[in-house]
Amino acid sequence: MARSEFRRVGSTGAGAGGGSWRLLLLLALAVAVPTACVLWFMGQAVRNTRLAVRQKLIDVYEPRLHAAADAVSNRWNDKAGRLEQTAAEAPPAERFAALVSSRACDAAVIYDEAGGVAYPAPAAVLPAITPRPPGVWAEAQSLVTAGDAAKAADLLGGLFSDPGQAEVRDSAGRLVAPPAGLRALELIPDSADARRLALREALIARLNDYGPPAMPPAQRRFLMHRLRETEGEALAFPTLAAEDLAADYLARIPTPPAAPELTASGLPGVWRLASADGRVVGLFCEEGLLDEMQLLARETGAMPGASIVLRRPGAPDGGEAFLTASPGDRLPGWRLALMLEGGDPFSEAAGRETAGYLWAGLLSIGAVVLLALVGGRSLLRQAKLTRLKNDFVATVTHELKTPLACIRMFAETLREGRFENEAQARRYLDLLVSENERLARLIDNFLTFSRMERNKRAFEMAELHPEEVVHEAANVVAERFSASGCRFDVNVPPALPAVSGDHDALVTVLLNLLDNACKYTGRDKRIALSAETADGAVCFRVSDNGIGMSRREARRAFERFFQADSHLARRAEGCGLGLSIVKFIVDAHGGTIDVESTPGEGSTFTVRVPIARETEA
Repeated sequence: MARSEFRRVGSTGAGAGGGSWRLLLLLALAVAVPTACVLWFMGQAVRNTRLAVRQKLIDVYEPRLHAAADAVSNRWNDKAGRLEQTAAEAPPAERFAALVSSRACDAAVIYDEAGGVAYPAPAAVLPAITPRPPGVWAEAQSLVTAGDAAKAADLLGGLFSDPGQAEVRDSAGRLVAPPAGLRALELIPDSADARRLALREALIARLNDYGPPAMPPAQRRFLMHRLRETEGEALAFPTLAAEDLAADYLARIPTPPAAPELTASGLPGVWRLASADGRVVGLFCEEGLLDEMQLLARETGAMPGASIVLRRPGAPDGGEAFLTASPGDRLPGWRLALMLEGGDPFSEAAGRETAGYLWAGLLSIGAVVLLALVGGRSLLRQAKLTRLKNDFVATVTHELKTPLACIRMFAETLREGRFENEAQARRYLDLLVSENERLARLIDNFLTFSRMERNKRAFEMAELHPEEVVHEAANVVAERFSASGCRFDVNVPPALPAVSGDHDALVTVLLNLLDNACKYTGRDKRIALSAETADGAVCFRVSDNGIGMSRREARRAFERFFQADSHLARRAEGCGLGLSIVKFIVDAHGGTIDVESTPGEGSTFTVRVPIARETEA
């Protein structure tokens, strides 16, 4: 009955407001049409001015950007050619050293015609393994044990210096002479000893020599690192970093790339480029690569008021580029970005033209708006009501969309049989029921809000028992609270005096307060619902351990559409109507509601409803 009355009142109000709507529409058209025309003409004028300025900038900067792109492209074509041509006929080890020393790349991997790794090659593919000289190492070790390190150093140093031992290898393919030289160096403690200095220089020269006999890459790296540990980190080997980088690369990617393009190598901060014949893969450290290309681009495309930045694939933009260009086919995904610095040389002229258009447009719009304000003063109240109705419709749409979508989704899932077992189907049905109950509560809230807007207090007052109201509200939310892990306590003493009120409306009050408490508490939810008598009224209390409110927020808590924490409200359903509906219902029952809240600790809402007069008597 109450809902039918509400619909009749609503339709009557809509008919009475039809004339106001038509007048408001005419007024809006009178303002909107000329304003739209002025804004369109002004926007077109500003747009054309900016397009003209942009085109001037493009005419100035684009040739320089393309010149820089061509320079970068040519540089990488040259690098690819150098990878293929540098020491092309030399053995793989010598070719590696030539590529690194000529700075054609930071490191290189060389493949044979069959696609196998030629350098750095594993020791197993090295030819002619010759047994090491018998007894020399054993005799040297015996001398060291006997305390004659100097004689042991002479013995091992002689082995290192003997030309006849230069090609002798052990059973693993490693050269015997270089380790003997390193051991001899370690046995001479005096860093100023002439023998030690000569041995040190000879060993450094041998490790830097990539000619025959070929030293296994792993042995070379080991001896270089060991010699640096012995002689100090200041000792420099021009190819050591390249050897380490090539070894790390081969450990991850042993096969050559398919195309001669600059692509990510698989190592952090390292890029690779294959030669046209695929026999050489050059490795480039990103920092040096970017510095070199950045310098080249700036030198080639230098211009006032702009800079050119090289951007690798996947790198953050670092600002919006005015123009971009590709640096060539060998650098897929790389871009040259032209960035304007401190505005552009034509901005002042464009600003003057734009200012004229803006002043003319603003004056025209101001005149139209002034006339509209004068003509629409009598419709101000109607306009406010219209905005409120629009807000209400938008809120209804938003709040009803989610449960309706959920109901449809679960219903379609059940209809099409997309469930694994009966337990899952039962769970879907429970969710359908839950969403349906939620939808029903939303509709009741919106109907109450609509009735509140028209000041219709059509409640069916009767004498009722407070404990029945409390238990009904608790039963509605108990299952949902339990599913969310909420600790829910209900405390209602027996024989509370009766109150005069609308049973469903008071249940709605408690449900809204309980829903509000659940929304604004964290994972460890603790909510309490209680009732007691005090000062001739029954007090219903809902307490929680939620986010709480400041004093200012507590004063505004019962305003329409107010939400204490807008960030949390975006994660929780709701539109700020619940507490305003609660206050409306409580006021209609002649009661009061207040809130005690501490930020970060929780809130307690207390609803006081007068005891029925017959009960008091």
